[in-house]
Amino acid sequence: MLQWALIFLLVALVAGVFGFGGIASASAGIAQILFFIFIALFVAALLFRVISGRAP
Repeated sequence: MLQWALIFLLVALVAGVFGFGGIASASAGIAQILFFIFIALFVAALLFRVISGRAP
């Protein structure tokens, strides 16, 4: 999922450089949403790992 966020971020940057503001804005928004979903899932996984108490 983080890979998709980075891809959309790159699309937004390239579109912004070439002056496509609408596409850049939409791609940046999608990248931001995917990044926050990734962070939330990462934190949830860490919490489940701590709560379960299993050793690595």
